Amino acid sequence: MKILGLSAYYHDSAACLVVDGEIVAAAQEERFTRKKHDAEFPGHAIDFCLAQGGLNPADIDHVVFYDKPFLKFERLFETYLAFAPRGFASFVTSLPVWLKEKLFQKTVISDALKDHFGKGIDWEKRLLFSEHHLSHAASAFFPSPFEEAAVLTMDGVGEWTTTSLAIGKGHNLSVHKEIHFPHSLGLLYSAFTYYTGFKVNSGEYKVMGLAPYGEPKYANLIKEHLIDIKEDGSFHLDMSYFNYCTGLTMTNERFDQLFGGPARTSEGTLTQREMDLAASVQAVTEEVVIKLARGIRKSTGQRNLCLAGGVALNCVANGKLLRENIFDHLWIQPASGDAGGAVGAALAAYHMMLGQPRTVSATDSMKGSYLGPEYGQDETEQRLRQAGAVFTTVSDDELIDVTAHALADGKAVGWHQGRMEFGPRALGGRSIIADPRSPTVQKQLNLKVKYRESFRPFAPSVLREDVSEWFDLDSDSPYMLLVADVAKTRQLPMTEEQNKLFGIDKLNIPRSTIPAITHVDYSARVQTVHEETNPRYHRLISRFRDLTGCPVLVNTSFNVRGEPIVCTPEDAFHCLMGTDIELLAVGNCIMRKEDQDPSLIRDYKNAYELD
Repeated sequence: MKILGLSAYYHDSAACLVVDGEIVAAAQEERFTRKKHDAEFPGHAIDFCLAQGGLNPADIDHVVFYDKPFLKFERLFETYLAFAPRGFASFVTSLPVWLKEKLFQKTVISDALKDHFGKGIDWEKRLLFSEHHLSHAASAFFPSPFEEAAVLTMDGVGEWTTTSLAIGKGHNLSVHKEIHFPHSLGLLYSAFTYYTGFKVNSGEYKVMGLAPYGEPKYANLIKEHLIDIKEDGSFHLDMSYFNYCTGLTMTNERFDQLFGGPARTSEGTLTQREMDLAASVQAVTEEVVIKLARGIRKSTGQRNLCLAGGVALNCVANGKLLRENIFDHLWIQPASGDAGGAVGAALAAYHMMLGQPRTVSATDSMKGSYLGPEYGQDETEQRLRQAGAVFTTVSDDELIDVTAHALADGKAVGWHQGRMEFGPRALGGRSIIADPRSPTVQKQLNLKVKYRESFRPFAPSVLREDVSEWFDLDSDSPYMLLVADVAKTRQLPMTEEQNKLFGIDKLNIPRSTIPAITHVDYSARVQTVHEETNPRYHRLISRFRDLTGCPVLVNTSFNVRGEPIVCTPEDAFHCLMGTDIELLAVGNCIMRKEDQDPSLIRDYKNAYELD
């Protein structure tokens, strides 16, 4: 049974191929088109998935879309009726788009498949639809290492649902409780993303990164006016402060009055107020997530919990949830956002609609999330030559040794190896890596390589076998979705004067022996590296440990601000030529910046729209 899952037409379009219950391939369209959060029909991603599976279009038994557009239209229509006449102008603007493109999406999708593959296949007969939160829940439970688990999904909104509890057993998944639009933890967080001057649906992780610079001074204000949180974690928003139901903004004038002024403009100066707002909404989010988890454990008796949906990418909340020990085991879908809906839709169809059995893996079934394209050595060399790169081809041993020595010498290295990751995190397949011991790396990578805000933290990749010696964590975190404190033995105490610093002034104070990955609150977003899923990256970190005594590397996604993570060897080379990366390793090809043709240097700082 060959099933193609699709997510598209909102943001983060993606495709996933499942063959007889096995996830064979998955990728986001943005990686091919180089358009961040590309929402168009994922033609390139589909082509990759079929090529990876060695399939022709006719071989596909079913195509499954990740949500139900008609239910979304129902929500849009009923919401406008409920708030009428407010928002009439917005309704008049959006209705023609829905009638033309969204409402009759079965025809839109089948026509897109016909246009893409040519006529001859009746795609309407092969097309199925899942529900949005069911897709999220399926993406969380079916690849998990659990025979049985509670499944919590949280995001902005799907059709109507914003939060759901499901129970998974074997190849079955049943939804037990839901919270419906407009009451949404994801949209509450997005409201503060908008209000602090960042882009909704892409800047939420910036709010999370900004939070440790502030104090949660507004948390009580949020709970008194914006959200009523029950003991079991269920919640209700006061919609008189929000504008997202009927308008083109997230918040309104009443929200401005509550928090003492208008929203920060994009790229405006970040003040202590934004930092405190970020800390406050983060604290409220953590409270809701932990209360929801406690309520679920109490009501279901389940010992395992799976998470998906955009809120599940809040790795700070995830880390605190883990430390609460509410559940015996926690598993989070690495592509928890809408792209991962393609995985869930395909698996939901296979197991639930078609009744096929499920095989549970001892780790999980996501294969380390290395589900994207890879390039053989011959193809890599051909692509790099066509791009004008000057490179040396080396043996496996030389590749590891040269790269490890470059890292120990303080160089920023582009690392393009094996299959591309699926999901928003670079996990050692398409990564920029560096020495975490350097006190200047964090600022240099942000300003000279990534071209992004200086406050943004970097994550550590650490050998799984060494994680507990360096971090307050002794469990797997292969997908960089858990935050833990740096181990006390590695922390550097603050002086009395340093403790008095506020906001961004905290940035330049080294807090540990690995300062490049230690956030201002002594935390880090940990990725554990496993020999079974990424042997080459594991070997590199092991060699770096041999040279330095440190089994940790800085790991950030291989891209600049506003650019999708690189996909091809030439994408990686172009990024080398547009940034201050000093060494590039693509397969067994080594490129040094100083050896390249200066005429190929690119202006990457201004090449992409800011995210």
